[in-house]
Amino acid sequence: MRAYRIDRFGGVDGIVLGSRDDPLPGAGQILLRVRATSLNYRDLMVLKGGGRGPTRLGVVPLSDGAGEVAAVGEGVGRVAVGDRVIGCFHPRWFGGPIRPEYLTDRLGANLDGMLAEYAIVSEEAVVRLPGDLSFEEAATLPCAAVTAWVALTGHRRVTAGDTVLTQGSGGVSIFALQFARLLGARVIATTSSAAKAERLTALGAAAVINYVETPEWHEEVARLTDGQGADCVVEIGGPGTLAHSIKSLAVGGHISLIGSSLSRSGIALDPLLLGGRGMTLGSISVGSRADFEAMNRAIAQHRLRPVIDRVFPFAEAAEAYRYFERRAHFGKVVISHG
Repeated sequence: MRAYRIDRFGGVDGIVLGSRDDPLPGAGQILLRVRATSLNYRDLMVLKGGGRGPTRLGVVPLSDGAGEVAAVGEGVGRVAVGDRVIGCFHPRWFGGPIRPEYLTDRLGANLDGMLAEYAIVSEEAVVRLPGDLSFEEAATLPCAAVTAWVALTGHRRVTAGDTVLTQGSGGVSIFALQFARLLGARVIATTSSAAKAERLTALGAAAVINYVETPEWHEEVARLTDGQGADCVVEIGGPGTLAHSIKSLAVGGHISLIGSSLSRSGIALDPLLLGGRGMTLGSISVGSRADFEAMNRAIAQHRLRPVIDRVFPFAEAAEAYRYFERRAHFGKVVISHG
């Protein structure tokens, strides 16, 4: 089979396409014919030197992939040959609170990921495609979508009438906008351009703030909410935005800190920002298989369609990385395996 591998760290030139023997599933495993994969910020971090957690050279990159079951190993009962499935970001986190051992298995980092024609995964580490999504749409879900879903339903569940603040137009932020609207919330989004603001409005944002034109954007959030603030903030910016996010928060509100924002050092906060308002902060490490399945039920019920910016063919995976690295995309960047 054809498969990419990380030959060296440092940049996109470190991934190379080669061939290797077709893998065979063992007991409890399935052979997944990968039909599509998608890129996440953590994949860039892995390629540039490891990111957060164990990483090794020679692995097949990318955590997110969808396809069909091509073969099953002994004892497999959850899925059958021909089923359309998606791999889970955390292959051993099935439900309940996260545990340290779940973080040691990192697809596309220290375990072979999805940027190959075939992948071996545990039967316990897949979920079925929701509704009639294509493989390309389904491949966007494991990391970004589950992260956004848990950001809104985990530590503090967003309910109808709440106000949610999202940042930018990457995968997590777009899914957060879509899911917040699905849950009945009002969304205020931030972005850097009029063109993206128009697209965010078309997706259902009630208001969009251009943070380039309005650097003190928390003041605009206060104005748009009659001084109340946002009930939930999906925080992806890290040190550049966290103080503004806290100032944007309503009394009793919650900030969901997304993993990539926590990977940046240099966050320093005035303790007075945190006092006396009953706010909470919680970090998100994607989510469990149970979270994935709950999200998929909502996607199917509401016929939600993931937003895909661009699809690259398998042979142009390096170009997909470079395009994604420029961070001009709106939604998800996908690689189709054909």
